[in-house]
Amino acid sequence: MPIKKDGSGKRWVEMELIVPGSPEEVWQAIATGSGNSAWFTKTEIDEHVGGKIAFDFGANGASTGEITHWEPPARFDYVEREWSEGAPPVATEITVTARSGNRCVVRMVHSLFASTDDWDDQLEGFEGGWPAFFEVLRIYLAHFAGQKAACFVTMASTKEPEAKLWGRLTERLCLAAANVGDERTTPPHPESLSGVVERVQQDVRQRYLLLRLKAPSPGIALVGTYSTGDGCNASLALYLYGDEASRRIADSEPRWRHWFETNLP
Repeated sequence: MPIKKDGSGKRWVEMELIVPGSPEEVWQAIATGSGNSAWFTKTEIDEHVGGKIAFDFGANGASTGEITHWEPPARFDYVEREWSEGAPPVATEITVTARSGNRCVVRMVHSLFASTDDWDDQLEGFEGGWPAFFEVLRIYLAHFAGQKAACFVTMASTKEPEAKLWGRLTERLCLAAANVGDERTTPPHPESLSGVVERVQQDVRQRYLLLRLKAPSPGIALVGTYSTGDGCNASLALYLYGDEASRRIADSEPRWRHWFETNLP
């Protein structure tokens, strides 16, 4: 959706999605550190007004904020004041509304106040970056809700066209021309990941594929490429579930980081 604006200088983007689960299950996934770490990125959340929220994006840096509204299991808000150098604070509001059939609507709004359009690209970037992770959230709630989880994200940057990088990445991982419902297995080096393709998305800004894993353990792999203005990035976000998740992630992460660093740039 396009950026919305009003006469006060407020500008915002908003997104909605329907996910499986009760309000309490969805709240656990989106409003706790362990929950966010199961489908987004490593996160810490102090669960009260005035508490800290911190996102660890690995090589992409980190962001921290302060919780400004806390109303389980219906709504929480937070503000990030240093999310980008020189930028005005960005406020985020997340609400959870129950629907029939054990489903919920999650609504997310990012907003800031600015007298110019200087930060509109960043707001659009928020909107464009969430859909892939929302798909991970849906799969997590449908198949793995409440399980212990661990994750990491690794990436590589290149100057080549994004479509070419996507082709190279998917070919090397034996994921080229994958369709929803296909069973795919990546090569043994750096690590064999095996599972069912849950979603494939390709548009002018990004491409990504979601694999619901059966091996080496239950989990989700998000493989994608996206344009960055002066080049493009390839990335892998790996989420593993179960009692052995943390140990397995600790073993997998250095392998994949090395593979991305040596095979894609």
